[in-house]
Amino acid sequence: MRVAIVTHVVRHNDGQGRVNHEIARAALDEGFEVTLVARHVAPELLEHPRVKWVPVQPSRLWPTNLLRQQVFALKSAWWLRRHRRDYDVLHVNGFITWAHADVNTAHFVHGGWARSKYYPFGLTRGAWSAYQFVYTRVNAVLERWAYRRSRVIAAVSRKVADEIRACGGDPVERLDVIYNGVDTRGFSGASADRSHFKLPVDKFLLLFVGDLRTPRKNLGTVLEALKQLPEHVHLAVAGYLPGSPYPEMARQLGIESRVHFLGLVREMPMLMRSVDAYVFPSRYEAMSLSLLEAMAAGLPVVTARTAGGAEIITPECGIVLEDPDDAAALAHAIQQLDEDTPRRLAMGEAAAELACSFGWARMAAQYIALYRQLAGDANEAVRGGERPFAAAATLPGGQTLQRADTP
Repeated sequence: MRVAIVTHVVRHNDGQGRVNHEIARAALDEGFEVTLVARHVAPELLEHPRVKWVPVQPSRLWPTNLLRQQVFALKSAWWLRRHRRDYDVLHVNGFITWAHADVNTAHFVHGGWARSKYYPFGLTRGAWSAYQFVYTRVNAVLERWAYRRSRVIAAVSRKVADEIRACGGDPVERLDVIYNGVDTRGFSGASADRSHFKLPVDKFLLLFVGDLRTPRKNLGTVLEALKQLPEHVHLAVAGYLPGSPYPEMARQLGIESRVHFLGLVREMPMLMRSVDAYVFPSRYEAMSLSLLEAMAAGLPVVTARTAGGAEIITPECGIVLEDPDDAAALAHAIQQLDEDTPRRLAMGEAAAELACSFGWARMAAQYIALYRQLAGDANEAVRGGERPFAAAATLPGGQTLQRADTP
């Protein structure tokens, strides 16, 4: 089978890029030929004889990501238009190209974020806020176009599937849910070492991982909650730091000695194994890879209903808040974990056990089964002169591919 995947990057240290990296590896293991239409591809994939890379490089001279993404969409669509017959399955990710797709993985729903009551941007709140407002609105329109011109949408969570339905317009042809995966062995098998990150060894240590330049991940509420907690509760923060307002916020709150900004961290499994709990009350998330990684590392998680991934968290392995901006409720949840060590350890064990159900191999197998079904439907349609029917795919072992419209 010949598969083409369109995504910006294919590599380990990127959320969407990691998903596509694992799918490409699984497809190669099945003997498929894989073409990657992307800006960057991990070198180890390029060494494989059945991998073809079509580099699409929008010039950095374009002043914004919004414009660069449009250039990528046009260039990739032009190439695919000339080569579409060379592939049995075309897999894209959201609105990334103007080409019609067989599979479209929905990693984010800009329309859902725009409708959220926590959406902070507007045209009259400064230049940066106005750009974010326009960026979200434009992408909401484009992704709706892309989803309705795909044979199958693979939503990364039920939350995403519900938001795609709520976008309105023509109904989508087929909507499945395929959860992201996680490297369960890598995170469960890592060693703890606080000294490696220059973290205090005698404190109750929380961890936050995410984008530190925008308010969506909601580190601000975590800092406000930390101020309400005892002095021995500290917070490690991993994420790109330049341009972040949060170090100054920590100073203003008088908790700068208890907040440890680590910058970008490569040894994430080691870091997660070195802390006591993971806190992530994101105001909007599709399906957080960091939540899965924390669970795989054996950490109890404190998150919010608005964060994608909260739907899989049970009371046995985490605490899910109704309001991501409720600092008092967040502080109370953290305090429960701090004061009840046996419960916290039991929650960590339950989190690790649940994470085992979300390995990369399981996710990739669902995509491979979907590819095979779509390629088979297309061949049958060509022989019978009929439009392919989108039935549920079956995984090895008889398991049915999860559909968003089934209980």
